[in-house]
Amino acid sequence: MGKKEKNEILKNRRRRLIEYIRGGWARLAMAMVCMMVMAGSTSATAFLVKPVLDDIFMKKNREMLAVIPIVVILLYIFRGFAMYGQEYLMQYVGQNIIKQLRDDLYAKISSLPLAFFHEMKTGVLMARITNDVSIIKEMVSTAVTGALRDTFTVLGLIFVIFYRDWKLAVIAIVVMPVAIYPIVAFGRRIRRFSTSSQESMADLNSMLHETFSGNKIVKAFCMEEYEKKRFFRNSAMLFRYEMKTVRARALTSPIMELLGGVGVSLVIWYGGYGVVSGASTPGTFFSFMTAVMLLYAPVKKLTKLNNTVQQGMSAVDRVFDVLETEAKIQEAETPILLPAPPHRVVFDNVSFSYDGTTPVLNGIDLDVAPGERLAIVGMSGGGKTSLVNLIPRFYDVAKGALRIDGIDIKDVSLKDLRSRIAIVTQEPILFNDSIRSNIAYGRPDADETAIIEAAKAAYIHDMIKRLPKGFDTGIGELGSRLSGGEKQRMCIARALIKDAPILILDEATSALDTEAERLVQQALENLMSGRTSFVIAHRISTIIDADRIIVVSAGKIVEQGDHETLFNLDGEYRRLYDMQFSDRT
Repeated sequence: MGKKEKNEILKNRRRRLIEYIRGGWARLAMAMVCMMVMAGSTSATAFLVKPVLDDIFMKKNREMLAVIPIVVILLYIFRGFAMYGQEYLMQYVGQNIIKQLRDDLYAKISSLPLAFFHEMKTGVLMARITNDVSIIKEMVSTAVTGALRDTFTVLGLIFVIFYRDWKLAVIAIVVMPVAIYPIVAFGRRIRRFSTSSQESMADLNSMLHETFSGNKIVKAFCMEEYEKKRFFRNSAMLFRYEMKTVRARALTSPIMELLGGVGVSLVIWYGGYGVVSGASTPGTFFSFMTAVMLLYAPVKKLTKLNNTVQQGMSAVDRVFDVLETEAKIQEAETPILLPAPPHRVVFDNVSFSYDGTTPVLNGIDLDVAPGERLAIVGMSGGGKTSLVNLIPRFYDVAKGALRIDGIDIKDVSLKDLRSRIAIVTQEPILFNDSIRSNIAYGRPDADETAIIEAAKAAYIHDMIKRLPKGFDTGIGELGSRLSGGEKQRMCIARALIKDAPILILDEATSALDTEAERLVQQALENLMSGRTSFVIAHRISTIIDADRIIVVSAGKIVEQGDHETLFNLDGEYRRLYDMQFSDRT
């Protein structure tokens, strides 16, 4: 990508970020009014130094002695209200922007196809939603607020110093342009280091997710020390990037202090000469000096805010990288509604590849009749799971077409298509919620009767009744409080209550012991009844009664027929059968 294209992308992202900010324009406008009041009070404080010195201390004016303290009190009352108003309103705007960004980011990630999740680490995606968005929040809530407030303050104080003595004012601010170059240079370095730091944080999150979720394996293989060292290496790398950012940030303040000192010394020399020679009054000089001293503080803050902005823009780039990701699975512009079930599923010369070059499936022709129970067997890596993953459009076919009742599934809306499909995978995936919520996950409006019937059909109702809280029992993260068989039967109950006409079983019993497999197999019989079923089987004993069996090898269907026909062929199916049953003898 060329520099011109990168600059265009950055401009577009800034515009999009501004669009988020514009959403809170009313509160933003009120906050800006409060900031103007704060800036005005700061400028007025410097302005009042002249009458305090000249009228009260030099001329002994009693009327001014009575008036000015009251003016100061009123000034700070207004300042206090304005300070509260700008802080609350800007924080509201900032928090609301972050909420929208976080919601949009989660919605975008949720809508992306399965391939995206295989390419991206879970920890990295979590870091986008948590860490990166929080950095943007800091930029919007703190940096933008400070920038607006300090800019108004600077403008007000510049007016005061030019009003008091324009020659002194020119001397005071002449050093400011000199500070621009180092500020910009350090800002670029901070943005570069911040990007590396955020990427390192994402890697750290990814590692934490892996080691915490796989803690049982870590302990079983005595790899605690190895994982600690790996974590320490990643943590040290993050520390190095953070310190590089700190060094770049820390250098900006000394530079501004030095330049500010030069400016103040010149003002003291030239202004003091004017007072000594009688060309100016002490009140004018000290009013001017107060304004200058007050002026350098917000200018220094603005230089520091540039660093925060650079860090925030680095996070913006990472967040928008995800928001701008194009989904490879596209919705049909004018989707066709699938007819009522049962459904016929046809693979018409289907080929598929994950990377666009290496074929995983090649020339698949398959016609599955409504209500047919189709078993899919074959060696690992042959393409069985890839075949069934095409049906709900987790991936799109590279060549050929996949049709349901004669309609290409690319012409059907994803919601309509997936509402017709229920899936039970080898790895039971449950959520840290109640049993009731997990069973009714695909149908949140299901009533109590439907949930109980699904639990009974999945042969898990008796176990649930024995629990103190019954269906309201929490199951822990990924169902950690349930056995493997119980978790699988929960997944079957979830598929049953969805009542989808097409069923995909991806080695749903391969990880279970004999007793659990028997119960799960009975539950599966209830689930498959009357449905067009695709059953990927590791154990041939579980699919002997299937209406048809296909053998998939190297991405092709090499054999198909019922058990007896394939057994007598003495081919690939017979070899798989003999391998399994010879192992049992």
